[in-house]
Amino acid sequence: MPVAVSVRERRLTWLSDRVDLAREFPAAALSLPYHFAMAASPVCSGGAIWGGFVLGWPTGGESGLTRCQLDVIDDTCARMGDLLRRASERGRPIIPKPLPRILDPIQAHRPWPYAGLTALACLNCLPEGYCHLDTHARITLITAPAAELLAAKASEMVGQRLGTALPWLDDPIYEDRCRTAIVSHRATQFAARCPDGRRLLFQCYPSLPGITMRITPITTSEAPVEDADRRPRVIGQHGMLHLAVSLARAMTAQDVVDLVADHVMPACDAQAMAILTWDSGRMRVAASRGYSQQGLEGFNGRPVVHPVRWARGYDEGRAAFYANWEEFRQTYPDAIHIDNMGAWALLPLVAQGRSIGTCVIAYDRPHQFSDSEQAMLTALGGLITQAFERAWLYDNKHQFAQCLQASLLPHVLPRIPGLDVAARYVAATPGMDIGGDFYDLIRLSDSTAAAVIGDVQGHDMTAAALMGQVRTAIRAHATAGADPGEVLAHTNRLLTELDTDRFTSCLYVSFDPRRRTAGLASAGHPPPVLGLLGAPAEVIDTSPGLLLGIDPDAEYVTTDVNMPPGAVMALYTDGLIEQPGRDLGESIAELAARFTPAPGQALHDLAESLIGPITNEQRTDDTALLLLRNTPTPR
Repeated sequence: MPVAVSVRERRLTWLSDRVDLAREFPAAALSLPYHFAMAASPVCSGGAIWGGFVLGWPTGGESGLTRCQLDVIDDTCARMGDLLRRASERGRPIIPKPLPRILDPIQAHRPWPYAGLTALACLNCLPEGYCHLDTHARITLITAPAAELLAAKASEMVGQRLGTALPWLDDPIYEDRCRTAIVSHRATQFAARCPDGRRLLFQCYPSLPGITMRITPITTSEAPVEDADRRPRVIGQHGMLHLAVSLARAMTAQDVVDLVADHVMPACDAQAMAILTWDSGRMRVAASRGYSQQGLEGFNGRPVVHPVRWARGYDEGRAAFYANWEEFRQTYPDAIHIDNMGAWALLPLVAQGRSIGTCVIAYDRPHQFSDSEQAMLTALGGLITQAFERAWLYDNKHQFAQCLQASLLPHVLPRIPGLDVAARYVAATPGMDIGGDFYDLIRLSDSTAAAVIGDVQGHDMTAAALMGQVRTAIRAHATAGADPGEVLAHTNRLLTELDTDRFTSCLYVSFDPRRRTAGLASAGHPPPVLGLLGAPAEVIDTSPGLLLGIDPDAEYVTTDVNMPPGAVMALYTDGLIEQPGRDLGESIAELAARFTPAPGQALHDLAESLIGPITNEQRTDDTALLLLRNTPTPR
């Protein structure tokens, strides 16, 4: 909000019209879609800020505040600050009331005692009805003809809100017309149908304070002349407030486009939308809705189309509106006509003074943009900028982390005589952070090998980077000839010395296919499952030690296991088995129950049968799976 910025930065904030408000404060513009200017200033005294002062008035082409106006605002804020400070020092701070206090304007002259009755008598002689509403839409005066037209009693209406006294007028559309007249000091009107079917015209004229309303019957069959865009804009306003909340949860550029398209395109009667970015002088479609594939190809990869900067109506950094193709070509002569669209709104996406893209909203026929539409779409551009910037930063961060993790995982597993191997890695569902799951297969000699699987604590780039360090350390100690327990002990000591504040679970298995044996050591990792031909699978007890990185003196026990010909050992991370609210032991037992290797079954098919079910679910964690089979006749 403008006053929040003013208080935080200790400066006056000036907004000359609702377009300025829409550009700088889109959420505020959506909730206050009226023609008015605003000045916000901090209320200071004694070096402390005691509040904020907001002054608003109808717009009249003011480009800035005069020196006199600035002096009045500064003096007023200083006097209010002193009052608030002294009240606080006396232990009687001034507490805000639930509703603002409305001040009556200073009267130019003192009316005589019976002026009100005389005025009411004069108005009662007129054929049309009149009533007066204060700034809270409460009825303060109503004439007899007005009460007759409304089929109500004047005595029962005075003091009540218009929508309370007449429930059939309790509609946001009508309330907004009254508020527009009060805030913008512009006459408005609306038509409404009485419960008995009669149609009435309500004309709202700004007065101080509140509005004077003229009520007349509509005798023709046609509706009165109204702001043609008014009803869709007000409906859009409430939808846009909901959109502002929804966009805060958007995680990708397509999420942003889908949310905006669902809320805005039907209200604006637009047919297509796209967010364009650029790279090395060429346009890229970050996300889209409504454009054909051929149309998207017309955008994607083409050189950036530059505007004629002296074209009429062009203002760099501001939203631009083109009612037809001729207007568009005047500003962008090198543009191509895509999908035969007839009108365009171009909303620049500028974050922290840097252009990050453009949002294009297209119509399939020529379209004249009203002032209300331009203000709403300008505010929409601000909301899209904020949401797209978050999504853009997240996409880049997530892509970088995925590339980092992919580069640290083995691209090709070595071929080990006597061992068949299959590996699968499934990342978390898009929208989740990157994890630190890893696996590896290490050739120790011509006839022996080691398999490693682990999970670094956390879901960020730090976890992915630490995973690479763990994998490197394990490789170094394994190829030096250490047994499984020693490999984990040495790696654990290294991690504690790095002081990363991250812990790592790890399972290390050395294989000797000729002897058909395996040695296992575990650092708090889920136990492996051994699938046997013609027998139920077994969960191997590994006597797990502490997670790596906790205690530098931790010891890890090596467990020896026989590997009969055709036996398959499954190493996995907890993403394969964990389910919210379910015991981990039960999940491991369920995995063992469905782990039934068949003679001659391809390991890749077996891996797919184990990991396939989780690929269709919302995954909050990465999953790694490594299958190793002792071939019947190792070469």
